Amino acid sequence: MQQGLYRKEFEHDNCGIGAVVNIKGKKSHAVVENALRIVENLEHRAGKDAEGKTGDGVGILLQISHKFFKEHSGITLGDERDYGIAQLFLPQQELKRAQARKMFEVILKKEGLKLLGWREVPVRPQVLGQRAVDCMPYICQAFIERPEEVTRGLDFDRKLYVARREFEQSNDNTYVVSMSSRTIVYKGMFLVGQLRTFFEDLQSADYESAIAMVHSRFSTNTNPSWERAHPNRFIVHNGEINTIRGNADKMLAREENMASEHLQEDLHKVLPVVNRDGSDSAMLDNTLEFLVMSGMELPLAAMICIPEPWANNDTISQEIRDFYQYYATMMEPWDGPASIVFSDGDIMGAILDRNGLRPSRYYITDDDTLVLASEVGVLPIEEEHVVLKERLHPGKLLLVDTVAGKVIDDHELKEQYAHAHPFGEWLDSNLVQLKDLHIPNHKPVEYAAEERARLQKAFGYTYEQYRTSILNMALNGAEGIGAMGCDTPLAVLSKEDRPLFDYFKQMFAQVTNPPIDAIREEIVTATTVYVGKDGNLLEPSEENCHVLKINNPILTNTDLLKIKSIKHDGFRAAEVSLCTIRAHAWREPSSICL
Repeated sequence: MQQGLYRKEFEHDNCGIGAVVNIKGKKSHAVVENALRIVENLEHRAGKDAEGKTGDGVGILLQISHKFFKEHSGITLGDERDYGIAQLFLPQQELKRAQARKMFEVILKKEGLKLLGWREVPVRPQVLGQRAVDCMPYICQAFIERPEEVTRGLDFDRKLYVARREFEQSNDNTYVVSMSSRTIVYKGMFLVGQLRTFFEDLQSADYESAIAMVHSRFSTNTNPSWERAHPNRFIVHNGEINTIRGNADKMLAREENMASEHLQEDLHKVLPVVNRDGSDSAMLDNTLEFLVMSGMELPLAAMICIPEPWANNDTISQEIRDFYQYYATMMEPWDGPASIVFSDGDIMGAILDRNGLRPSRYYITDDDTLVLASEVGVLPIEEEHVVLKERLHPGKLLLVDTVAGKVIDDHELKEQYAHAHPFGEWLDSNLVQLKDLHIPNHKPVEYAAEERARLQKAFGYTYEQYRTSILNMALNGAEGIGAMGCDTPLAVLSKEDRPLFDYFKQMFAQVTNPPIDAIREEIVTATTVYVGKDGNLLEPSEENCHVLKINNPILTNTDLLKIKSIKHDGFRAAEVSLCTIRAHAWREPSSICL
């Protein structure tokens, strides 16, 4: 019986994701067809406009079908993976489109790549809603020959990656959907049923693939657009990255310390790594792509960006814990409710956030097919053909290697990476713990009641804050409880002097009630902070983890004295004034810097 104004038919959850892969790497159109059926059955997880004719975005990532493109491209192609395909969204305006094409050709030539030809992608705009048509790009493909001195696979894709990044930074009017010798992406502002009908390529029985990943988008944090539809170049994602601003800032900050033998003199051409105009998913995709092109294996890149809970997890081995500890000193978690499916054209993997806040379930059938989706029931599968029914567990990884023809177990994969280097020895020799630092002879500053009251007034503390928040936390270790939502005016608009903390606001969506914190969810949260020089994330070495580990971001006066008098090799503390003076120049706020 209906209650109030609620209508269950209007209920939408988050994005829908799905994947179909033939474990043995056997290509067929059935894989493409089943993936399209999955996304069409995920209509309830896709957003649409008020008119109901334009969607937030739907797309599919596939292996490049040599059989299809050799027959239908109209271009003389070499053998499979001897060419790459750039799928491009170009301007509809003819002059701008011609300029973008010319720029693309110039950059390819500069990078030693030969353009084999252009192909206009056959599409049917008449199936779309008017809003999608109004902002629809011109969709075409560029075919690029593999140089003889460049090997197939990742090496060729690395050349294409460098050329693409140069083109992206030279032209603002285009979007490169994908540019690879192994994978291709078809996507746009569709309703779920329009993906198949819009792209004629997907309807051809000649289009065969062993891997297919699909996504139906529900725009939670950004407005829908053709560019922001999924898949990205490596991933599809259901959820939100709540720490995205910090993640992107940290990637920018560590760029000067990163070096890779695989990119060498080309590294400056691909920086900055993260495109700040993209969505949270696109920024994660940028990072994963950069790590892979710099020589890191894709499953490893996914594991260090979205780690499982390890610090307080007694169910994992010490070697795996050391592995995660080592990379934690260099890479912060991309945290939030996330279910990620990724592929480079040879492998297909999936990983779930450490809290398990997004669902992912999968079946393996007796014909070596793996079907994964954000829920069960996306495909009709006869029970007698099902070999395994499972789900992704928090922080765990599922990996299918279509070249080796097998599913790789999460524990096996992590043990392999954990034993690749002596991470435990490196940490023992280089990681410095704040709790182990020598305590200086002189005592921390202590304030009399009158002086403390004067400082509290100077820094904007009120009697109400003291009684309702600070006192309760100090006496009982409890936090103040309040209703969701905050109607406090912005501190920057106040005529009064406000505490520094009031100028900071949480930017992410609240996904649990009560919110997750390090006390209630000790196993899956961490309060650790690492201070010191950033290591080179791209080249494993023991110097990378020579940092100071601080288990709690709230420092006591004793902790500050320890840091100020640190005597370990490789560390030097400096004191900077926190006082801001209005004059011709501004002083930096005061802190301890390592």
